[in-house]
Amino acid sequence: MEEVLKELQKLGFSQYECKAYMGLLKNSPVTGYEVSKRSGVPRSMIYEVLGKLLDKGAIFTVPSNPIKYSPLPAKELIHRLRKSFEDSFSFLEKHLSSLENEQETDVIYRVNSDEQVISEVVNLIERAEEELWLSIWKPQVPFIKEVIDKRVNDGVQVFSMLFSEPNIQIGITYHHDYMTPEISEKRMGGRLTILVRDQEEVLIANFAPNTSAWAVKTKDPALVLVAMEYIRHDIAFGELTKEVGDKKAESLWRNNPDLFYVVTGKRFQ
Repeated sequence: MEEVLKELQKLGFSQYECKAYMGLLKNSPVTGYEVSKRSGVPRSMIYEVLGKLLDKGAIFTVPSNPIKYSPLPAKELIHRLRKSFEDSFSFLEKHLSSLENEQETDVIYRVNSDEQVISEVVNLIERAEEELWLSIWKPQVPFIKEVIDKRVNDGVQVFSMLFSEPNIQIGITYHHDYMTPEISEKRMGGRLTILVRDQEEVLIANFAPNTSAWAVKTKDPALVLVAMEYIRHDIAFGELTKEVGDKKAESLWRNNPDLFYVVTGKRFQ
């Protein structure tokens, strides 16, 4: 029931309003005193809470002495709430857009926490119209696999460079297996994750152990271009390595002090 209560609160009901309404669903019609007794809403607040539920149309009174209360049936309440929210979204979509100033393309939005970053990643994928470029790691795949498959079915081209998971496909997939993932992770201080949408918008995120994830999102064309080129070059180098062989490709940077630093971020020993 806690989950039901939390979902109702997301729709604008207070905790006490949720408890009173849910109590009435179980037992009605009853007096305000009985609602308080059965739901746990303090008697000092029950009539204020019932008044707010009446204003919301979630309950109604039954003529009696004393007055009793009954709930709007759950399905009807959900129907009304859904329609109300849809109407609000339609209204806001129309009128808020007219108030929005044209923004500079170099605005950079910052996002923090694993949950928020993943939410932004999924949102960007869902808004793609033509193509997506990804550089992503195994732990993030479960959060995006389903939505990526859907976008591919929608006709969106998806090109991905995938770290640490040789057996999964997310769109047209290339696997970063020409060096151990640990080398890249240590150099970047985490699992650098990049998504580019329609060559218009980029999200750059980093997931690091024992640290909250962070991300930046922007439509700045310079950063979009850099991110695109980063993914393109990573894919191209990976395919070239397959042609010449892992050992030969690794020997190029393992034995060259400057390239060793370029690849690992550490000075040659």
